[in-house]
Amino acid sequence: MTTTLEVDDYLATAPSERQPALEALREASLRLLPGFSEGLRHGVPSYERAEEVEIAFASEVDYISFHVSRTDVLNAHMVRLVGLSVDEGCIRYRRPDQIDMDVVRSILMMNALTSGVIC
Repeated sequence: MTTTLEVDDYLATAPSERQPALEALREASLRLLPGFSEGLRHGVPSYERAEEVEIAFASEVDYISFHVSRTDVLNAHMVRLVGLSVDEGCIRYRRPDQIDMDVVRSILMMNALTSGVIC
């Protein structure tokens, strides 16, 4: 895992219109994933526990991705993700305003409490 300063750098280089959404994802992850380590894995902000990345997000070319590695957590939230592109543990938001932070917080809180299968 890399340092938090590198996550700062990642966010600073994201497109300005996405930075508030990315900062909100980061803040929620830091607050709601106690005991997780923050850093860059595979070039994106990631949150890991027991050396397994469980949550990550990224500013992609055409969308913001939010990765949830626990299948039970993602499956429990599918009804709240209708209308978004979701597959293989990745939620894709074409616009920052599509991110429902209530859903994100629910995903993070459930993830922190579970030890379900990692996809």
